[in-house]
Amino acid sequence: MLLEKPMPGNKATRAQRKRNAEAADWILRNADLKQSAEDKDRFKQWLDQDPENRRAYRAAERLLGDARTAIESDPALLNINIKPRSTAKPLTAAVLLLACVGTAFLMLDGPMRIQADAIAQTDEMPVLTLEDGSIVQLNASSAIAVNFDGKHRNIRLLRGQAFFQVAHAPERPFTVQAGTTRVTALGTAFDVRLGEADTKVTVTENSVLMASNDASPSSVRVTQGEQATYDRNSGKTAIQPVDGLVALAWQRGQIAVENAPLSYVVEEMNRHFSGKIVVAGTALAERRVSGTIAIADTNAALFFIKQVLGVKTTRIGPLIIIR
Repeated sequence: MLLEKPMPGNKATRAQRKRNAEAADWILRNADLKQSAEDKDRFKQWLDQDPENRRAYRAAERLLGDARTAIESDPALLNINIKPRSTAKPLTAAVLLLACVGTAFLMLDGPMRIQADAIAQTDEMPVLTLEDGSIVQLNASSAIAVNFDGKHRNIRLLRGQAFFQVAHAPERPFTVQAGTTRVTALGTAFDVRLGEADTKVTVTENSVLMASNDASPSSVRVTQGEQATYDRNSGKTAIQPVDGLVALAWQRGQIAVENAPLSYVVEEMNRHFSGKIVVAGTALAERRVSGTIAIADTNAALFFIKQVLGVKTTRIGPLIIIR
């Protein structure tokens, strides 16, 4: 679900996202062979309530079709032969099929695709133009939802990292919500990274106000050349000077790190890798790495890590274990 053209206003409002979630729920309910007549009536009423409900349901059906296609294209799943021997067997087969479809739906990023207005794949770092003229660049494996109206410009960073160049319109505040962290632009350009344990905000032009729902309601001001890191475990925010070119190295397919834990480097590598890279053990995950790493090239990045830390890697299908 990648948008490479200006995104229309009022896209993916809260009501629309609620409708999409309801559509996904009805998809699963309607696959139940024991669905009650009452449930079927409620479904028909839901469809008739609003033409947009039908549109959302058709979109969810298309996602489910993608999941079925994934199953049918997998020989291991396609060749499963379930021979019913009793009246219970057809139900068992249906449950198994539904479980496979549900798994494929998750593997195809179905839940995120329902929520998001733009998703970048592992090999993409797209630049998007919003309806107000603001520019957004997504890092690989990142996703955003956009909710603009006449008074506000709200973005949710659902996953990953994004760089924002905000069009000047002070009468319509521009806000990015990343997890529990809220960033309000003050006529600016800034980067937001939603990590596994923290949220980083780097300002390259002017300033922003940064606040967290988890901590004090007061905001901190982050200015040009500064990076603020909110640690969700401690609830604390730390601000330090940063080189903008270094902080935005991801836009060139690189990261520049100094004494960073291996876990951080692997988290960045996973954005660009279609499988999964894991570190064997907490002690190894906490070992420190410094240097400039070609993060978009998994083989090159792994070679760098092996040279620096003297570790080994094991590949098992789409899984890479660093040990």
